[in-house]
Amino acid sequence: MSSHHRTPSERSPLLTSRDPPQSYDAAEHESIPQSPDEFKPLNKASKGDLAWVLAGLWSAVFLGALDGTIVATLLAPIGSYFHESNRSSYIGTSYLLSVCCFTPLYGRLSDILGRKGAMLLALSLFGFGTLLCGLAPSMDALIAARAIAGMGGGGVMTVSSVAVTDLIPLRQRGLYQGMTNVLFGLGAGLGGPLGGWLNDTFGWCAPHLCQMPILLFSFILVTAKVNIKLPAEIENQPMRLKVQRIDGFGSLTLVLTVGSLLLGLSLKSTEELPWSHPVVWGLLVSSAVWCALFVMVESRWASYPVMPMRLVRQRTPLAVSLSNFFGSMAAFSMVLRSQYFSAVRLNSSTGAGLHLLPHSVAISTGSVFAGWVMRRTGRLYTLTLVSCAMTVVAAITVASWNDDTPTWHLWLDIVPQGLGMASVITTTLIAMIASVVKEDLAVATGITYLFRTTGQVLGVSLSGALLQAVLTNKLRESITGPGAHKVRALSSKMSIRHSTNVISELSPEHQQAAVHSYAEALRVVFICQAACNFFCLLCCLPIQENILPCVHPFLYLPLPALNGEIVAVTRSRRHTTENAKTQSRPAHQTRLWLRFPYTFLHFGTGETQGHHHIFWTQCRTVSLSCKYTMHHTYHAVFGAIQTGSDECRRARRCKSTRRLVN
Repeated sequence: MSSHHRTPSERSPLLTSRDPPQSYDAAEHESIPQSPDEFKPLNKASKGDLAWVLAGLWSAVFLGALDGTIVATLLAPIGSYFHESNRSSYIGTSYLLSVCCFTPLYGRLSDILGRKGAMLLALSLFGFGTLLCGLAPSMDALIAARAIAGMGGGGVMTVSSVAVTDLIPLRQRGLYQGMTNVLFGLGAGLGGPLGGWLNDTFGWCAPHLCQMPILLFSFILVTAKVNIKLPAEIENQPMRLKVQRIDGFGSLTLVLTVGSLLLGLSLKSTEELPWSHPVVWGLLVSSAVWCALFVMVESRWASYPVMPMRLVRQRTPLAVSLSNFFGSMAAFSMVLRSQYFSAVRLNSSTGAGLHLLPHSVAISTGSVFAGWVMRRTGRLYTLTLVSCAMTVVAAITVASWNDDTPTWHLWLDIVPQGLGMASVITTTLIAMIASVVKEDLAVATGITYLFRTTGQVLGVSLSGALLQAVLTNKLRESITGPGAHKVRALSSKMSIRHSTNVISELSPEHQQAAVHSYAEALRVVFICQAACNFFCLLCCLPIQENILPCVHPFLYLPLPALNGEIVAVTRSRRHTTENAKTQSRPAHQTRLWLRFPYTFLHFGTGETQGHHHIFWTQCRTVSLSCKYTMHHTYHAVFGAIQTGSDECRRARRCKSTRRLVN
């Protein structure tokens, strides 16, 4: 940021042209900048171009969400087609592992290759992997193709988020993130029924191949419309030097760290291997070793680290990362709530799915609401804590469900979880962006998505493993007597632990015992979910709040007092001071700019105007507190009334004088 600031005067222009700042963390600077335009985004696009850019980026985000639920719907048909149902779960596991491993790499890649280059790379890998999925001749080829698709899918959300941040002022960024989350939720909601219909009509290959037109549409728009410039020293470098900036060893050790951890936990969950199994603990130990090596590489040897340790050691980035980790763990353990309705309430699959519909609506609503609040107030700390508290209360309420719980509770108790977590995900991302300098923006966004996706995978795997462990013990305790072993075991894939449909086929006494066992096991999972939400709340407490600039919060407002004097009001970061500058100005030259949210009220009078007028002029700025707004409104209205009255009296006197002369 430039160091040349001058004290504003009465005649200082409100909007001047200046270079953009080097950091979003404007509230840390005590000096008053020259102009609100200090906080323009780095790259500015016209409304038409911005619409096309967002269409290209958001179509890729929508497709990424659509693809995830489409593939989840196709696991059973694909397993039956290849006669390898026991390996169908690896289709989803390979994709999630790849996403988690490669998500953080795109933050640094977008700084080296540019936003367009990184996004095109992500779309190319995702599209190539999806095409191979539709043409896969075997289960092994399909699993490998999903891993390739995950290499690109991990970058779609990260790079699109960074690109939108480059184009949108930070104060409005939360609202755009909310709209992104709405599209993501829409894609996730449509993927299941669309994938099922395409599979029933054309076969399991069709859902993969039908994604290619949307991918091509996104690729063309990104190529044609995304033109986000990097700093000149990077933009003008030859490709050879850009490639040399890639932290290859750090990227490799990070991939091995995350991959070993998630693979070990996935084997524990999906294959139900014991913790003492050499493969499970061997992968977990190797993950710890790779993690230590990764920290050494990033701290000592990497010139351009993929994850700068100085960021992780900072207060707000660390708090945001951990809160996203625990929050995502809690949010993705939500998938087990459908089992409560199917196993405990004995609803059909359709009924169980409908009970989750309010949660899906709440997620979309919470994201947009959080963005709207941040845009109106420029603040996020209180909203974040209130949202976290909502998730804790919601999880505790769900954990208290029993046979006497009213039906309306089953529908509405999960709504605060969706509202709160969607709000937290949105506000913490903006907090991360606001706490780092622009040079670290892309890397910080990648770190956020790394912790988020890792928490998602761990939330699904650990909650599933916990459910199976508790359920096994409860079934052993509750189902006893002759034939109990046969009832508990049945078959490896048709046991009570693997299929809730089996419960309805049991005898009444065994059915009641199975329902009770599921209820107790799920209660333990919900209590752990409440604990994760509570840890998320604790991690959000250290987050530092910076005023989100739409323009700079230091605003000079010339205000006319009732006696015609000018009162200059400046708002600093910590307090508001009033400095009276008495300058004699004739009443007919009085001009007032009064600040309201996102607008200026202009009260102007002059000899050529004949009477005062009021009009709204849209302008990017920040709002003063309600106290000062009311004070300024009082002076503005009465000042305008007095000025208008004086002119009217003067006009009547002039008219009377002309009559006397005539």
